[in-house]
Amino acid sequence: MGETRQPHLNGAYYGPSIPPPSKSYHRPGRGGGGCCCNPFSCCCSCIANCICTCICQIIFTILIVVGIIVFVGWLVFRPNTVKFYATDASLTEFNLNNNTLHYNLAVNLTIRNPNKRIGIYYDRIEARASYQGQRFSTVDLPTFYQGRKNTSYANAEFRGQHMVLLGNREMSKYNDDRSAGAYDIEVKLYLRTRLRFWFVKSTRVKPKIDCDLRIPLRSNGTAPGVYESKRCDFDWR
Repeated sequence: MGETRQPHLNGAYYGPSIPPPSKSYHRPGRGGGGCCCNPFSCCCSCIANCICTCICQIIFTILIVVGIIVFVGWLVFRPNTVKFYATDASLTEFNLNNNTLHYNLAVNLTIRNPNKRIGIYYDRIEARASYQGQRFSTVDLPTFYQGRKNTSYANAEFRGQHMVLLGNREMSKYNDDRSAGAYDIEVKLYLRTRLRFWFVKSTRVKPKIDCDLRIPLRSNGTAPGVYESKRCDFDWR
């Protein structure tokens, strides 16, 4: 086909104006483009990730090492429970009159440390005496250090008077004990101790010792029964 001419236009075109070609502009966005558009930001992000990974690895390694040290230490030392015994007890007065208890009690304690590598500091020993759940006396015992594989002795003396309010049920139990000539008395020890591993000392531990005793009342140097040595219960709390 040949080219079609429009001679009446004389080579000029009087139709609608032709818009100029559009130009596109690219403005880099603040958050777009990622690392490809901002190499410096990409580099900083990679460094931060490497630092975080290294810190996590270091912490994880430290936890593993500490766990291994604790486990090995436990295998080496294997601390055994200290044994407390109320080997002897003397009750020469235990009289309740007008809700006032008059008492004179002495308890001899034997403390056995069976550990081969652990010594014990007894920084505080508080002894409490109770009857039917009511405490009537508290004394502090001398502090001391107990070496390895060692047996120590302590004496708790309770003497004086204290108000004790007993209900009908407790009063009936008191009358039964008085008729039998022996009383159920509870002696508790509240301790503050530290363990010593060679030259290393632990933080303070606060165990509690419970001694449930049946003690005969001595009158004129004699008693209706014989006191039997009792092993006390150990509670780490």
